Amino acid sequence: MTDAQEAPPLPDRLSIEPGSPHYVAAVFEHQIGIRFNDKERFDVEEYCISEGWVMVPSARTVDRKGKPLMIKLKGRVEAFYR
Repeated sequence: MTDAQEAPPLPDRLSIEPGSPHYVAAVFEHQIGIRFNDKERFDVEEYCISEGWVMVPSARTVDRKGKPLMIKLKGRVEAFYR
């Protein structure tokens, strides 16, 4: 696993939206996994480990710009490199 050793440390808060101040391009050069309440999730758009929440898109609801509405779920968050 030399990739995980070369990867930058995962930040406490990370977003996949490039316009966000919590977006870190170097982290997305590697595959990231998010475990929320001991279950791996594949639909997480933003997370914060210290505050214990993840943002996921709602099922079919979109805002007026066509982006999915986000739901904040609270619980135990773990981020890791695959």
